[in-house]
Amino acid sequence: MDGFKMLLEFITGLALFLYGMHVLGDGLEKMSGGKLEQILERLTSTTFKGILLGAGVTAIIQSSSASTVMVVGFVNSGIMTLERGISIIIGANLGTCITSWILSLSGLDGNGFLIQMFKPENFSPVLAIIGVILIMFFNQEKKKHIGTILIGFGVLMIGMENMSDSVSALKEVPSFTSLMVKFEMPLLGLLVGLILTAVIQSSSASIGILQALSKTGAVTFANAVPIIIGQNIGTCVTAMISSVGAKKNARRAALVHLLYNVISAAVFMVIFYLLHVIVKFDFMNDKAYELDIAIFHTLFNLFKMLLLAHQTKLLATMARAIIKDAPEDEEVGSKHEVPELDDRFLDKPALAMEHCKNVAYKMAADSREALVSAISLVNKFDKDVYDLVIEKEESVDNYEDKLGTYMLKLSSKELSEADSRQLSLLLHLIGDFERISDHAVNIAKSTKKMDKKEMGFSKKAESEMAVFSDLITDIMNTSIECFVNEDDDLATYVEPMEEVVDMLNKEIKKRHVKRLRKGKCSIDMGFVLSDITTDFERIADHCSNIAVGIIQTHENGYESHEYLETLDKSENTAFYEKFISYKEKYVLP
Repeated sequence: MDGFKMLLEFITGLALFLYGMHVLGDGLEKMSGGKLEQILERLTSTTFKGILLGAGVTAIIQSSSASTVMVVGFVNSGIMTLERGISIIIGANLGTCITSWILSLSGLDGNGFLIQMFKPENFSPVLAIIGVILIMFFNQEKKKHIGTILIGFGVLMIGMENMSDSVSALKEVPSFTSLMVKFEMPLLGLLVGLILTAVIQSSSASIGILQALSKTGAVTFANAVPIIIGQNIGTCVTAMISSVGAKKNARRAALVHLLYNVISAAVFMVIFYLLHVIVKFDFMNDKAYELDIAIFHTLFNLFKMLLLAHQTKLLATMARAIIKDAPEDEEVGSKHEVPELDDRFLDKPALAMEHCKNVAYKMAADSREALVSAISLVNKFDKDVYDLVIEKEESVDNYEDKLGTYMLKLSSKELSEADSRQLSLLLHLIGDFERISDHAVNIAKSTKKMDKKEMGFSKKAESEMAVFSDLITDIMNTSIECFVNEDDDLATYVEPMEEVVDMLNKEIKKRHVKRLRKGKCSIDMGFVLSDITTDFERIADHCSNIAVGIIQTHENGYESHEYLETLDKSENTAFYEKFISYKEKYVLP
C-alpha cells in the first residue's frame, strides 16, 4: 500500500511539474506577444546568431521540443532554409539546460537566510500567491501574464518537490538500489533515458525526474551519464511526429535534430567510455545530485555544440541524402498553397496571428494589383493585362479560402485581447478585399466587351473617367496603407474620399444622360459606363469598410454601421475639411 501511495504522490508531483512548465511557457509566450518567435524566424543570418537565438528562445519558453517544432514549421513553409534551421536546433538543445539549473536549486544546502530564500519549498508558494493576486485583482493584460508566469514557476517547483519527497523513501528499498545498478550499463541507461523522454515528450521533465531520484542518494554518475545522453535523443520524438505529412525540407529538419543528437551521443559515449576504461574515472561511483546532473547536462550539450556547430552543411547533406529529392514527387496544386498558414504554428497563437496578418497583406496587395490593372484597361485593352487581373482575382479567392479556414482554427486557441481584436478585424476585412478583386474582374470584363465591339468613350467621358480612376486608385492605396501600417489616423481620410466617389458617380451618370440626349454617346456605351462607375462606387464602399474597421479596432470594437451612424459629417469639422480638399482635388473637367 505504501508503494502504491508513493507512486500516486510521484505521479501527482510529475503532473504538477508538467502543468507548471506548460503554464510558465504559455505565460512567457503571451508576455512576448509572439516577438520571440518572430525574432527566431527572421534573425538567423549566421550559424552563431542562429545558435544564440535558438538557445535564448528555448531558455525562455522552456522547451527545446517547441523550438524545434517551430523550426520544422518555418522550414516547411519556406520561411527558413534548412541550413538556417539547423543552427537554431543546435541552440535549442543548449537552451534546454536552463531548466536543470533552475531545478538544481532544490538541492541547495545551508541554513543561511539567503540560501533558505532560494530553496523552492520557501519561495514557490510565495510566487504562486503573488501570481494569483496579479491575475485576480489586476485588469492589465501584462500583469496577468506576469501572474501566469509566477504561478507556472511556483507550480513547477512544487511539483519537483513533491516528486523528490515521494521517492525519498526509496533509498531504503534494496530492489530500487539494485535496479539503479543495472542502469549503470551504458546502453541500458541510454535506452531508459530515451524511452522516458519520448513518452513524456519533454527532456526538461525527464531531467527533473532524474534530479528528483538523485535525492534518494541511489543515483551515481554511472547511472546519470547514459540516462542524460538518452534523454537528449528522446526529445527528438516530438519534432519527428510533427514532421509527419510535411514537405521534404521539414522532414529533413526533424531528421537533422535526430542526427545531431545521435551522432554527438555516439561520439561522446565512445570517447567517454574509452577513456573510462583507460583512465578509470573514480567519480563514476560517486553519488550524483541535482547540481551534478545540471552541470553534466550542460557540459554534454556544450560538447555537442562544439562537435557539430561548424558542420551544419554536412548535417544538411546527410539529411538530403536520406530524404532524397524526386521530381515526380512534386505536389500537385502547390501554387494554391499558403505555406505561412502551417498548422504547427497554431500552438503558438501570437506567431500564427502574425502569419495571418502577413498573408492578409499579400491578399490586399493582389487585390490592389487586380484593381490597378483593370483600371488601366479602361483606356486601352490588353489581353495580357486582362489575364493578370483574372490571375490576381483567383489568388485573392485562394487567400480568402485558406486564411478564413485557418483563422477559424486559430479562434479556438487562447488569444491575447489584442490578437483577438485583430483576428476579428481580419475575418471581416478579407471579404472586402475579395469583393474588390471581384469588382476589378467586372471592370476588366467591361473593357473586354468594349474591345470586342470596338466601342470607346467620347473624349469628354474619357477625361471624366480618368479623374474618377485616379480617385479610386487613391482611395484603394490609402485603405491598404492604413491597413498594413494599422494607421487609424490615415484611415479617417478614406470616408471623405468615399463621399467624393459618390458625388462623382452621380455627376458622371448625369453628364452621360445629357450626352445621350444630344446623340453624343450610344446606349450600349452608357450601359458599360454605368457598370464601371457602379463597380468604382462599390469598391469605395469596401475601402470605407476597411478604414472603419481599422478605426474601430483601435477603439476596442468593430461595428462599421455604428461608427458611420454616429459620424455626424455635417458637424465634424475635420471630416468636412478633408472632404472639401478631395472635392477640389478631383474635379471633373
